[in-house]
Order: sequence, then C-alpha cells, then structure tokens
Amino acid sequence: MELGIAGRTAIICAGSKGLGRGCATALAREGVAIFIAARGADALEATAKSIRDEIGARVTTVQADVTTEAGRAALLAACPAPDILVTNAGGPPPGEFTQFSLDDWRRAVEANMITPIALIAATIQGMMGRGFGRVVNITSYTVKMPIGSLELSNGARAGLTGAVASLARRAAPHNVTINNMLPGPFDTDRVRSNWTRAAEVSGRSMEEVAKDSVRSIPARRLGTTEEFGATCAFLCSAHAGFITGQNILLDGGAYPGLM
Repeated sequence: MELGIAGRTAIICAGSKGLGRGCATALAREGVAIFIAARGADALEATAKSIRDEIGARVTTVQADVTTEAGRAALLAACPAPDILVTNAGGPPPGEFTQFSLDDWRRAVEANMITPIALIAATIQGMMGRGFGRVVNITSYTVKMPIGSLELSNGARAGLTGAVASLARRAAPHNVTINNMLPGPFDTDRVRSNWTRAAEVSGRSMEEVAKDSVRSIPARRLGTTEEFGATCAFLCSAHAGFITGQNILLDGGAYPGLM
C-alpha cells in the first residue's frame, strides 16, 4: 500500500535500537526524511548507516538525551518543523513500590510523560498550521494492564495517555492525529534485560524465565520490531487521518479485556 507520506519529515526518539529503530526503518522505506535521536553515538551512527545503505533514505542523526531540556532543544534545532513525531524513551527500572523514592518517580515522569508532552507542545501548532501531522507515542501495554513491579512505568505512561487525550480531539480538524502504541513483549534488549533481572531475583535460569514469558502470550512468540514499525508507519500515513486519540495494543493477544 502506498502510504502517501513520501517527502514528509519525521522525528523518531530513541531511534537507534529496538522499537524506535523499527519505526525509523519503516518510515524511511516510505520515503520519509528521518531525524533519529539517541544518547549513544555508536549505535546511532550504525543505525543511520544501515538505513542509508539498505534503503537510500535521508537520515539525520542527533546525539541527544531527549529526557533533558538541552537534548530536546538540540533535536528541535535539527528538525524544528516535523510532519511526524514518534516519541519514545526507555522505561524506568522495575522494583518494589515501597522501595521507590520520590526521585525515582520524578525521573520516571520526566522521561515517560513530560518529555513526550514537551515535544508535542513544541511541534503540534506547526503541524496544525500546515494541515498535516502525525504524533505517535510509544508507551506500553501496561497502560491497559498494569504489571506489578513496573509501577513507575505504569503511572508515567498512563499519565501521558490521559494528558494527550483531549488534545487529540482538538487537533483532529486540522488533519493532525495523536495516537499511542502500546507494545507488549517484543524482541528487544529491554525485554531480555527484564528476563535477566527476573532470573536473578527468582533464582531460575534466563531460559526458564523466557519460556514462561513466551508461553503466556497467546501468539506464543515475541513481537518483531519490523511489524511494530509497519504499524507505526500506517498510523503516520495519509490513510490514517480518521484514527486519533487511540491506544493501539500490540501484544500478541495478551490483554484479555474487550476494550
């Protein structure tokens, strides 16, 4: 399907690895000029080179920590008027609720709620004025199905979901959409690090933890970054203008509810 976004520009946060890289690659395939931000220079440049070599796309890298004001300023200086914004940041660490400090909560909210809000606030008016815009927030299926030990993530990501819900409706008349992608277990470094931590805590092997985790997914497998990126690209497409304010679950059927 021709997605109708060739020639557009996109910011992809945390775009050097995992789900962010999947989104960057998928958008590049559609002819979108992409600006990818990440903290690590080596992974960032390697990803950009891979996308350029494979697709021939225009890729600009911005080494920045977007969870800081300075990092966001650097990213927006490189691409001040994106047509597409994909917000993304690594989730806060798991742990025991009673052991989290207030600073732990502040860091989680800063990274996974305030940062996306700041980037949206800086770009949404321009999108509305130009008559096209697509914002995709990569959050987590824990927004729909909170997980014990991930309270920092549960809270911050749910806060973001609530914060942008009304804005999505106000932006819709201008052909600007805001949607949230809620990934479950995908084959990323993050999932594997969680397995490692769970194995250490439980005294089991990582292989046992991994098998149990995959067994709990109705699809009986992890998601791939390629299919995640393809979904993101569709939400950013010219065909998705009637989809806004939605939480799109990608979890292999793990969430058992109807809505």
